Amino acid sequence: MTAIAAVIMAAGQGTRMKSPLPKVLHKVGGRALLDRVIDAVEAAGATRVHVVVGNHSPGVRALVEARLGTQAVVVQDPPLGTGHAVLAAKDALADFDGEVLVVNGDCPLLTAADLAPLVSLRAQGAALAIMGFKPADALQYGRVICGADGHVIRIVEAAQASEEVRAVKLCNGGMYLADRADLFRWLGRVKNDNPKGEYYLTDIVAEAVHEEKVVRVNVAPETAVMGADTQAQLSQAEAIFQKRRRDQLLAAGVAMPAPETVHVSWDTEIAAGVTVEPNVVFAPGVRVETGAVIRAFSHLEGAVVRAGAIIGPYARLRPGADIGEEAHIGNFVEVKKVTVGKGAKANHLAYLGDGTVGAGANIGAGTIFCNYDGFFKYDTHVGAGAFIGSNSALVAPVRIGAGAYTGSGSVITKDVADDALALTRPPQVEKAGWAARFREAMRAKKAKG
Repeated sequence: MTAIAAVIMAAGQGTRMKSPLPKVLHKVGGRALLDRVIDAVEAAGATRVHVVVGNHSPGVRALVEARLGTQAVVVQDPPLGTGHAVLAAKDALADFDGEVLVVNGDCPLLTAADLAPLVSLRAQGAALAIMGFKPADALQYGRVICGADGHVIRIVEAAQASEEVRAVKLCNGGMYLADRADLFRWLGRVKNDNPKGEYYLTDIVAEAVHEEKVVRVNVAPETAVMGADTQAQLSQAEAIFQKRRRDQLLAAGVAMPAPETVHVSWDTEIAAGVTVEPNVVFAPGVRVETGAVIRAFSHLEGAVVRAGAIIGPYARLRPGADIGEEAHIGNFVEVKKVTVGKGAKANHLAYLGDGTVGAGANIGAGTIFCNYDGFFKYDTHVGAGAFIGSNSALVAPVRIGAGAYTGSGSVITKDVADDALALTRPPQVEKAGWAARFREAMRAKKAKG
């Protein structure tokens, strides 16, 4: 099989997004658009990826270097059009022998399945394979013009299209596959004699046709080429992603009574047999095992929920939360970087941050793990079968022994032994008749005005 390298164009400034964040760093499904495109080309078989970036977006460069290494970065400076962007990768690919896949960096719904037909067209003899699509509204897109044999003969930009050309429904998706030598030979001949003075990638079609090479087009779904140039388009892409992913989860056996209200992320893992109630958010990094129930209005991020556990309603699981089998994390309970043992319960109004809760332990309402002193975080460890009384403050670092109790309202600052009871309440004082005397005095004072 011929090797494939991908060139991803991500040097655009994305001004229509009206955001200080570069366009390709905006997210769909909790993952940057550029990351999603890299995922797609790698899944399609690209063993080498280069990303064309601009000097105006150091954040884009940082993402590429962190994920792919410094060698993957290609800088386009100054920006002189899409053809110029791909040509900037010529030196980086000088040692590569194979095919080059050119894709846009802002297509969040692009999948490997969308790219696979381009590989097939090349295998069938096309020198240049291009991705086309038939949008509902073709007004702004360049048209792909084919001859009687179905081969592509040219691409016409929308601004230069005649009435006859505008009647063509097949539009250019801006993604291409060709042999490296062919691609860069064609690009080397592309001129910038147009009103913008730019080098257009679409002109490689004319160069290939001039050499009497076969150029073929695959008609992909519109979602494959759907960009995210504005916040509105980004939200549309998010809605499509959410619908796709929820449908996959439903088909896999996840119960969701109101799926349209559930928000998932690109890496959300939910096993068959899980029930997800309405208005639940799964931020990135969540795995839920079979038989668990995620009740309404809960928010989970970077967390693991083991088999049979019950979360919520109105619970928040933050990164590092690991909820054990058949454990209960109830309403208005927040868990961060705590491993909760099998069958343990924190049913309401608690903050558990940094530490462990042993199997079968009970965390009373109003309990706080006091884990931060303004400079450092410390761990709290609650032993198996321990009972933490309501409104307890456990000041870390501290360890509550197995089977131990803390009295309600206690502030625990020292370790508690197994099976012990720890109390820090002052003695209760009762003054007989005080309330009646107080009311009488206040009424008299009020009567005097």
